[in-house]
Amino acid sequence: MKDVKEGIVLGVCNALLDISANVDEQFLKKYNLERDNAILAEPQHMPIYDDLITHFNPDYIAGGSVQNSLRVAQWILEKPNITVYFGCVGDDKYAKILEERAKADGVNVQYQHTSEAPTGTCAVLVTNTHRSLCANLAAAIHFSIDHIQKPENKKLIDNAEYYYISGFFVAVSVPTIIEIAKTALEHNRLFIMNLSAPYIPLAFKDALEECLPYVDIIFGNEGEAEAFAQAQNWDTKDLREIGKKMLQLPKANKKRSRVVILTQGKDPVLLIEKDKISEFNVPLLEHDKMVDTNGAGDAFVGGFIGQLVQGKSFDVCIRCGIWAARQIIQRSGCTFEGKADFKE
Repeated sequence: MKDVKEGIVLGVCNALLDISANVDEQFLKKYNLERDNAILAEPQHMPIYDDLITHFNPDYIAGGSVQNSLRVAQWILEKPNITVYFGCVGDDKYAKILEERAKADGVNVQYQHTSEAPTGTCAVLVTNTHRSLCANLAAAIHFSIDHIQKPENKKLIDNAEYYYISGFFVAVSVPTIIEIAKTALEHNRLFIMNLSAPYIPLAFKDALEECLPYVDIIFGNEGEAEAFAQAQNWDTKDLREIGKKMLQLPKANKKRSRVVILTQGKDPVLLIEKDKISEFNVPLLEHDKMVDTNGAGDAFVGGFIGQLVQGKSFDVCIRCGIWAARQIIQRSGCTFEGKADFKE
């Protein structure tokens, strides 16, 4: 394991406490939710959190897309505080649970606290091997740029060499994303984003487009890529074509070529670069070993980052991402145990 400095990765997204439970199809219908989907909670969804806590004995997991990825990266790196995380939480018991769980996994969490809303929660509804996410952002949307302008936090940003922000965060604070992205650009450091969910490129098209010129590596799955193409009025569902078009979008840092990485479940992962497209097969996992697909995408990025900061090639990073996702889907929620035994 290459010695990696503390704080080399800085991540920002919506800090959420995942409330995860196995439910049946009837429960999904009760709240008008679909399998394998991610939505923001609307008024009719608000009772879902108490419903889960009262009737389902749920697991509590430090969640939020980027926080998940950083936890997985820490698991692989086996040395605490390689990653730093910013997100906004309330002043309540959920914030304390969230901080305890994230720190136990090695993430240096530096939350912004607000008294204006409770800590955000995400209902993770597992039906067989499928999952549905319903997020009540609550405190998460109160994240403000002044948090990253505090001297102690600005120091953490300046110290980092890799920056990872979720597409979900474009709904919260584009100025924060741009300020961090400009630091990456100024020092020729890697800035990474994830499309996060199909509704992001559609509902937040302009906000996402403001951030994209700074992005060196874009992650997405097939549904998100297709939604992105739809938002751009690209008349194609061909992932290779969509990836190539993403490469051609305006880019601020001319010293780095953009890279697009698209996952498609059990089908090959696509690495799309300016001069080639590579495929990485996903080893088939027996159906009876699949427990919960929640967190597979976050784990993939976590595995990728865990190798990237050690200076490994994209090939190794992607293989580790596939390996990490495979481990996580054999457990409930984005959780892991024991030693990460990925072999290059």
